[in-house]
Amino acid sequence: MSRPATSTTSTAPSARQLWTRARGAALVLALILIGGLALATLRSSDAHGSLDPRSADPNGSRAVAELLKSHGIELTLATTLDEATAATDADATLLVTTPDLLTQSQQSTLRRTMTDTTGRTILVGAGRPSLDTLAPGVTSATSTPVENRAPSCTLAAATRAGSADLGGERYRTAPGTTADSCYLSEGLPTLLRLPGQNTTDTVLLGSPDILYNKRLDQQGNASLALQLLGSRPHLVWYLPSLTDASAADAPDDGTTGNFLSLIPSGWLWGTLQLAIAALLAAIWRARRLGPLVTERLPVALRASEATEGRARLYRKANARDRAASVLRTATRARIAPLLGVPVQDAHSADRLLPALSARLPETTADPLHLLFGPAPADDATLIRLADQLDALEREVRTS
Repeated sequence: MSRPATSTTSTAPSARQLWTRARGAALVLALILIGGLALATLRSSDAHGSLDPRSADPNGSRAVAELLKSHGIELTLATTLDEATAATDADATLLVTTPDLLTQSQQSTLRRTMTDTTGRTILVGAGRPSLDTLAPGVTSATSTPVENRAPSCTLAAATRAGSADLGGERYRTAPGTTADSCYLSEGLPTLLRLPGQNTTDTVLLGSPDILYNKRLDQQGNASLALQLLGSRPHLVWYLPSLTDASAADAPDDGTTGNFLSLIPSGWLWGTLQLAIAALLAAIWRARRLGPLVTERLPVALRASEATEGRARLYRKANARDRAASVLRTATRARIAPLLGVPVQDAHSADRLLPALSARLPETTADPLHLLFGPAPADDATLIRLADQLDALEREVRTS
C-alpha cells in the first residue's frame, strides 16, 4: 500500500511580517538619528552656549562682553583651567561661570590663584560642591526664584545699580564673617561680597541672569554687571567644561565620577516616588479577579478560524512543545477507538502501540517517535510532525 503524499507548508516570514516586527526598532532608530542631527545642527550654529561672551542667543553674554570692551576692559576667554590661571594676572577680574563643574583638584588650583592675586573673583551660581573650597565659611541655602530685588545693602555697586534680577543660590556666612549681603530673599543674600587682603575680594552671584542678553536691558542689570565685571582693566571669562584635561587627570577623591552626585535631590526623591507608585500599580493590577464566568459569545466562530488563531498564538510564543503535545494527544484520542483501545488508555504507550503495530505491521513510520516523541526543535520539524501524524491517521482509517 502506497503512502499518500504529504503537504508542506512554508515557515519563512513574509515581507509584511518582517516589517511588522521591525517597525518599532526602526522608529526608535529614526528618532535617535533625527535627534542627533538636530543636536549637531544646533552645535554647528553660531550659538556657543549659556553665558558664553561670543553667543548672541538669549542666554548668551555677548551684549555685556561688548559693553565691557567699549569701556576699555580687556576680555580674555578661557575654556580650560590652565588658560584661566595663566591669564589671571595680579590685578584682574576672574569670572567663573559654573564653579560647581570643577573637580576638587581643580577647585584647589583655582583657590590658590584667587589667593595669589590682588584682583576680584566672581563665582556664578556657586553651590555646595564648590563653596567649601572656593569660599570657606560660606554655605548655601535652598534656592529661590529669580525676581526683581532691591539691593538692601551698602555695597556701592549695588546701590548705584538699584534693583536687579537676582535669585538662585542663597548664602549663609559663619558668625563673625565680614561680608556685604545684597538682594535678600527671606533674609539671605543672593549676592555676597567677601573682602580679602588689600584689594582682593570674592563676589558670589546666586544666579547668572544679570549677564544674559535677554535681561541685560532690564532693571539695573547692566549697571550691576558692568560694575562687578569692570572693576579691573582685565577680565578673564572662564567657562569650565567637563572636557577639560585637568578634570580628566584629577585624582579620584570620591567626589568625581559619581553620577548620582550630579542629580539634584528633588529628582532622586521624585524617582523614588515613581518607583513606589509603579509597585503599587503592579500590586493593584495583580489582584485576584475572582472565578471565571462563562459567557455566550456574541458571534459564532468557525472551528477552522479558532484553530488557526490558536496556532498563531503558539507560533508567536514559540510554544512548539505545547503545539506538538496538542497534536499528538488529539491523534492518539482519534485513533484509539479505531484500534479497539479504550479512550482512557489512548495515552498509554504500552496499550496503544501494540494495537497500532498489529493494525499496521508494514508501516514505515516510527509510531513511538510520532506519538510519544520529544518536542520539535524548530518550526519546520513541527510542520513535518503534523504532516506525519495526519498520514498515520489516514493509514489507520484506510487499513
